[in-house]
Amino acid sequence: MENRKEVYFDNSATTCCYEAVKDIVVKTMMEDFGNPSAMHQKGVDAEQYVKKSARTLAQLLKVEEKEILFTSGGTESNNLALIGGAMANKRSGNHIITTAVEHAAVSQPVAFLKEQGFEVTVLPVDKDGVVKLEALEKALRPDTILVSIMMVNNEVGAVMPVEKIGALIQEKSPKALYHVDGIQAFGKYRIYPKKWGIHLLSVSGHKIHGPKGVGFLYINSRAKVQPLILGGGQQNGMRSGTDNVPGIAGLGVAAELSYRDLEQKTEHLYQLKERLAEGLSGMEDVVINGMPLREGAPHIMSISFLGIRSEVLLHTLEDRGIYVSAGSACSSHKRKPSATLSAMGMSNGQIENTVRFSFSEENTFEEIDYCLEVLKEVLPMLKRYARR
Repeated sequence: MENRKEVYFDNSATTCCYEAVKDIVVKTMMEDFGNPSAMHQKGVDAEQYVKKSARTLAQLLKVEEKEILFTSGGTESNNLALIGGAMANKRSGNHIITTAVEHAAVSQPVAFLKEQGFEVTVLPVDKDGVVKLEALEKALRPDTILVSIMMVNNEVGAVMPVEKIGALIQEKSPKALYHVDGIQAFGKYRIYPKKWGIHLLSVSGHKIHGPKGVGFLYINSRAKVQPLILGGGQQNGMRSGTDNVPGIAGLGVAAELSYRDLEQKTEHLYQLKERLAEGLSGMEDVVINGMPLREGAPHIMSISFLGIRSEVLLHTLEDRGIYVSAGSACSSHKRKPSATLSAMGMSNGQIENTVRFSFSEENTFEEIDYCLEVLKEVLPMLKRYARR
């Protein structure tokens, strides 16, 4: 099937790089390839890219440049925030709070900390996937040292009230570090850690049309975090290893471009969601999960096609050039029922029927219409096949 349509609706898994990102990555690999720690001009030139990216990110978040720490991506940022944060503050207390719908890059480090002897409270969510504030209020204690709550859920696009949560932590557990996994939120929402009382914020490059293998952790200058990677003492001793200049340069450009015309892009994404929802409303046994369309994240839709296994639908759509994901794509092909969907009270049967569509600014109404055409054609066939 040459020149078939290719429709990429899996942008929460990863995105295509912007042209300008590719250009700066190539330039820093081929021309300005110096080691930023070197004392000569080639090193100084390379260091300028790192400084410029830190400046861009600091301006977008309204924080200081020295509070931006570059990492290898979202998973490392989360690990450093959680393990580094817990280790550095264990004299103040032993209690950690998180939610039932976190990405594995948060829930696994938390499970590790529990094994190390920390006490963990896991907060429930409502049927839309939003954390219950009254549960948080009850859970906060004087010996709580860390609270980790994502801003946008990667599977259903639930948006957490991160600002309200910040105020609540400030009031009930003023010693606690507040970590927000902003990996699905950055580039879609304006985020102001200082104003919202966030001490630690994780971001990944490849979710915002940047390169893979790079991200950052915002660390409030007053927050204590223990480094996990030791060596030559780069980034003020917080993360040793030669700075990944091409990645960092690409991340800065991607962040800047993501926030350009943000309101128009957000509106476009919501309109894509609404167009898909409208087209699906005429189809039987289709359930859209999570918050009302305009309240959830602009780019994520979780949809259950009752009676059809998600992998079967995924591969059927793939045959027509449409790429979507079954649940979350980040857990390298493991197929156990999604913790997020279970926490929302969904039955295992419905979880098995759930597919995630995630959009980017590059997606078009034509692509949505093509996808709806294909669904209209294949759903009755797949349902008949499933009933056999």
